[in-house]
Amino acid sequence: MSVAVAGRLAAFLALALAFGWVFLRWFERVNLYFPDRVLYAHPGSFGLAYREASFSAGDGVRLHGWFVEKSPGAPLVILCHGNAGNISNRLEKLRLLLDAGASVFLFDYRGYGQSAGSPSERGTYLDGEAALRYATDVLKVSPSRVVLHGESLGAAVAAEVALRHPVGGLILESGFTSVPDMARLLLPWLPVRLVSLRYDTLSKIGRIRCPVLVMHSPQDEIVPYEMGRRVFAAAREPKTFAALSGGHNEGFLESQKVFVTSVRKFLDDAARPKL
Repeated sequence: MSVAVAGRLAAFLALALAFGWVFLRWFERVNLYFPDRVLYAHPGSFGLAYREASFSAGDGVRLHGWFVEKSPGAPLVILCHGNAGNISNRLEKLRLLLDAGASVFLFDYRGYGQSAGSPSERGTYLDGEAALRYATDVLKVSPSRVVLHGESLGAAVAAEVALRHPVGGLILESGFTSVPDMARLLLPWLPVRLVSLRYDTLSKIGRIRCPVLVMHSPQDEIVPYEMGRRVFAAAREPKTFAALSGGHNEGFLESQKVFVTSVRKFLDDAARPKL
């Protein structure tokens, strides 16, 4: 092989590797984040008084959310939603959290709803921290009365924020162990070692010191029930597990009584002022 041919081959291989790397990064993002910019409803659509929230993440990205107060002094649940849609798709869950006795702060990650920017793992963590900062600095809620509630992808966001900051409690609903674990399950042909997105809740949960409630359904068709059990097993005490019924996105609705009862008891034990 001549020097010229070898040089062209090396250049082609370098270009192919660069293209493959860029493609993998793109493939990760488009298969993990499914944001919707359209807000289809708001709490007022259901007769609920609410407060619009506009605030900034640590890197300056402007975020949007809604605050609905149950009653003065009620524990505050910050809802970290899943990877699809936006906060306007979580109004049924808002209603159930209010039924459980919580005030609720819903916010959209960057790139979702009216929040600026585009999503990334680091960005969603910054957004979760910003939501907690808004709760403590603007809403004047003590961190000990804040419960972070993450659903699906949001469970990983809530876990990261709870690892970094003291809060009253952490609820993980239908969460996975990590993105690489999900990739092995759903895309066995993907070179998982090259996946950059981690969202590794399993590696973090044992270092989180607040009370933890894990909720998962054996009928979850997207995130295996066994992943929820593994996260629960790795969590510190005090911890509680609640078995839901139904699919990944509908379990909280199909198990309304279990959902509301479990959250109410958790709030009573973890985040309400002790007399």
